Amino acid sequence: MNDHTNPYQAPQAALHEQAPGELLQASRGARLGAVLIDTFLLMLITIPLAYFDGTFEQIAQGLEPSLWQQVQSMLVGMVAFVLINGAWLKRYGQTVGKRICKVRIVDVQGQVPELVGLLTKRYLSVWLVSAIPLLGGLLCIINYLFIFRADRRCLHDHLAGTRVVQAD
Repeated sequence: MNDHTNPYQAPQAALHEQAPGELLQASRGARLGAVLIDTFLLMLITIPLAYFDGTFEQIAQGLEPSLWQQVQSMLVGMVAFVLINGAWLKRYGQTVGKRICKVRIVDVQGQVPELVGLLTKRYLSVWLVSAIPLLGGLLCIINYLFIFRADRRCLHDHLAGTRVVQAD
């Protein structure tokens, strides 16, 4: 018998066997799809409001919105997000986008997280960081780049003790 390995042999790798009841990680594509859907739905509410409150006109004139207008916009966006997604987040750990993409948020034990913790640690933290001039954008990019690690958990997932899994 020859001790040389066949260079044409298919690679051998130990496959991860799914244990009964184990939740499968959501794909990166499903997570991206969900956030795009959620962002689009939020824009359907916030853009018309920005038009009617004069923010668009100000921007068209080259004026930066005041700090108060920026805070108001963030608050309106947060309220709209909770109104759109609050009930499903509380019951299923899903936003509208996550429901459509068949993924959900669970805690590290696989249970639906408490709504208040989910909203403050997972969502409010990102919104507040994104509001920091210059640095906020960079920190948000770093947050989202964490999805390319093996556990596919962004920084906001680690902060909230959550993970995104395939829905049943």
